[in-house]
Amino acid sequence: MLLAEDDRAIRHALERALTLEGYEVTAVADGVEALAQAHRTPPDVLVLDVMMPGIDGLQVCRVLRAEGDSTPILMLTALVETADRIAGLDAGADDYVVKPFDVEEVFARLRALLRRTSPVPAGGGNAGSGASGGENARDVQLSDRQVEAAGIRMDLQARRAWRGRRELELTRTEFELLELLVRNAGIVLDHSTIYDRIWGYDFGPGSKNLAVYVGYLRRKLDEPGAPQLIHTVRGVGYVLRED
Repeated sequence: MLLAEDDRAIRHALERALTLEGYEVTAVADGVEALAQAHRTPPDVLVLDVMMPGIDGLQVCRVLRAEGDSTPILMLTALVETADRIAGLDAGADDYVVKPFDVEEVFARLRALLRRTSPVPAGGGNAGSGASGGENARDVQLSDRQVEAAGIRMDLQARRAWRGRRELELTRTEFELLELLVRNAGIVLDHSTIYDRIWGYDFGPGSKNLAVYVGYLRRKLDEPGAPQLIHTVRGVGYVLRED
């Protein structure tokens, strides 16, 4: 694990706590060191403070994503406005923790980022109503390597995805969310099911994480003149289907 935090007290305390939790931690004090270390020894996960001198955490995140690095990134931020959190996710971060934080929350979010679960079987979650939902669900094609539904094709081993012939540029979390929706095409997945499958726990009714990522996916999936694929079922959740 690579930890980048310019506040010495927070850095040392978090490094000790993570080490006691069983992580092998490399701790650095700024974004320049973080990028250099990530290039020398790619970590399994990065914990980046947003506000650092020189190159801040958002810039580190953008550089790594531009290089094609899909390593999970957890941002630490003292910025509490929704726009600030969205900026971190938009830079390519997978999750964030707001300061001051409980170290147990950091542990929980890291476990969620690092966990690799078995594929979600088609038909999981809450079933939607209507014949069109069942037809879409039956159209899902599954294999050990690929899933395909509603014009979306995903290569799970290569972590690549296409709508038709157009390849989609997706972050790690976007890819996992799209995979969940494709595997359950035509079935309405409620918010708590999606949070559990993607992040490992429910952030609560006030969280905007899911809505933010659904918005990202919609922008990347949508094409002029083509049907929208991700639909909101108000008060319940989301479903992938072609109308």
